[in-house]
Order: sequence, then C-alpha cells, then structure tokens
Amino acid sequence: MLKALSAIGYLGMVGGLIGLLVTKSLISAAPLVIALQAAAIALMFWARITFGRRSFHLVANPTAGGLVTSGPYRYIRHPIYTAVCLFVTPAVAAHISWLTVFLCGLIWGSILVRIFCEERLVAARYPEYREYAAHTPRMIPFLF
Repeated sequence: MLKALSAIGYLGMVGGLIGLLVTKSLISAAPLVIALQAAAIALMFWARITFGRRSFHLVANPTAGGLVTSGPYRYIRHPIYTAVCLFVTPAVAAHISWLTVFLCGLIWGSILVRIFCEERLVAARYPEYREYAAHTPRMIPFLF
C-alpha cells in the first residue's frame, strides 16, 4: 500500500510541475525568486552528490548501502523534496493565480505523501532511522 501511495505522490508531484511549466509559471525574472531557485538547485545537487550512486525510484524503495546522514541530510531528512518546494513556491508567489496555487498545493501534498511513505519504509529497513528522525527535522528546521 505504501509503495502504491508513493507512486501516486510521485505522479502528483510531476503533474504539478508539468502544469506550472505549461502555464509558464515555473520561472520568474524577479531577483528574489531567482536567488531562492538557485539556492534550491544548489541544495538538490548537494543532496544528490551526498546520496551517491543510489538511484531515485518512482516508487519509494529504500536502497542498500546504509542510512545517509551526512551533507544536507545532517540538517534535514528530505533535502531533495525541500529543494523542489523551495524552487516551486517562490515561482508560484510570482505568478499567483488560483491555478498556480492549486498546482503548488498538489506538489506540496504529493511530496508530503511521499515523505510519510518513505519514512515508514526506511524505518522498516533501517532501525536506526527512528533515532535519526528524532533529532533531524523533515524539511524546515525547528518547524517540520
């Protein structure tokens, strides 16, 4: 069930991103938006480099090789999802409409579904995840 939900979350996230791209609402010329999106890209690259050769799966599937707790994973448990939200949210704020807010909500909601599915699956594979999760926020230090 968790894997099926994570696939639905993935499709929702990709669908929302495609919707923002098609409506030309994913990129903005506003300097603050550009700065935040550049930070999001840097965070995503840092996370991918830290994660190593492990692959990203359509369906949440914890990979072999141990729990990654270094790099950005030292500060937040889901830096790639955080980067996606940091990239999308300022763009939506720059192109605010009912449609863009809906698409942003779809992306955020889909990411949350994936996070909760992945966390349960990773905790089942790596018992030390519970200790790591107790001391590391999901996405936003001191909040979530």
